[in-house]
Amino acid sequence: MSHSLEQPDVHELIYDWNLVDRRGPLGPRRPTLLDETLRDGIQSPSITDPSIDQKIELLRLMDALGVDFADIGLPGAGTRARGDVEALAREIVNSKLSIRPACAARTVVADIEPIVEISQRAGIEIEVLAFIGSSPIRLYAEEWTLDKILARSTEAISFAVRNNLPITYVTEDTIRSNPKVLRPLLSNAIGHGAQRVCLCDTVGHSTPDGVRALIRWTRALIDELGTETEIDWHGHNDRGLGLGNALWAYEFGASRIHGTALGIGERVGNTSMDQLLLNFKLLGAVDQDLSAMRHYVEAASRALHVDIPSRYPVFGEDAFRTATGVHAAAIIKARKKGDAWLADRIYSGVAAADFGKRQEIDVGFMSGVSNVLFWLTEHDVPAEPGLVDRIFAVAKRSSQVLDDVQIFEIIRSWHAETAMPAGT
Repeated sequence: MSHSLEQPDVHELIYDWNLVDRRGPLGPRRPTLLDETLRDGIQSPSITDPSIDQKIELLRLMDALGVDFADIGLPGAGTRARGDVEALAREIVNSKLSIRPACAARTVVADIEPIVEISQRAGIEIEVLAFIGSSPIRLYAEEWTLDKILARSTEAISFAVRNNLPITYVTEDTIRSNPKVLRPLLSNAIGHGAQRVCLCDTVGHSTPDGVRALIRWTRALIDELGTETEIDWHGHNDRGLGLGNALWAYEFGASRIHGTALGIGERVGNTSMDQLLLNFKLLGAVDQDLSAMRHYVEAASRALHVDIPSRYPVFGEDAFRTATGVHAAAIIKARKKGDAWLADRIYSGVAAADFGKRQEIDVGFMSGVSNVLFWLTEHDVPAEPGLVDRIFAVAKRSSQVLDDVQIFEIIRSWHAETAMPAGT
């Protein structure tokens, strides 16, 4: 295999089975993204509602990442919510951000009225995300009839349209809703001016088969109605399928995908926006600069008081760490070739350097001597044979990876012993 180490050819070094059966791009056009962190995300019972300054910081970071829309709140929830929504809308105007605002609302005029008022005062169009339950279990619990839901929907959608606001009709728990109810609800919404319909996996029930079936059914209905209505996908992660379902939704025909920072949200959370962006980038569906993603994730962690798990993709403490001897040896060999590209990918499906991080090699009970030599080199400590042996022996007896403080203590102790005069 001919290969230039200075300019590695990914097609020679990495055989990508992800592309073997793919026929063209993941979707017909770039996916549109809607960030729900500041509305659906903060419904998590474990988070802290951020201050308005923190919300503005997150909004700016969403914009820097090229996210298209942000749900900036539910102003019908009360005075504080209205104030925050207006401040965020004004921030978009005053800072000339590219991101477009949306607001959630129950499908009632009383919830849409404050959105209209804020839109007019701030001087910016705000999309209405009008949600209503549609599954049989919800209708039974609420004692709602189809006629009642249709009447509420017609009134609310017509009010938004009369006030020149775009509206998306959001059917909660769509993935468990009967087509006999969905057909009249969606047809009515589209007929009265909804530009988008949002299909929801509100309780994280869906599998990829369900995503495909629901989107195909909805697309057939839209084609039957002869409109250009767009489809959104909003998913939760109760089965651990949130991210996968979102990627499938885009491939199956949803044009806008919802997500939240770190996947926060009710119960186990929503689709993770940062992981969604990461995968869309790796799959070639988006090409924007994601260098701000680290700041976005860390700002969300601070503002929401949500810890980033050590095993979290890309931004977890362990994302690019290894203490395994075989893995570390391969990375070290790649570095000795003077090939940073190779070293960053030989044991990583994501390039650390693309996100301002680097591969880290630790010393622990699964390590080899190469781990010790690498650590000493990185810390400018001469790799004297006896010292290497001492660190390696301690690591092998340990039940955890040695941290820097522990290794420096081993070095100090070894030097103290070797400096002692003979016979003492």
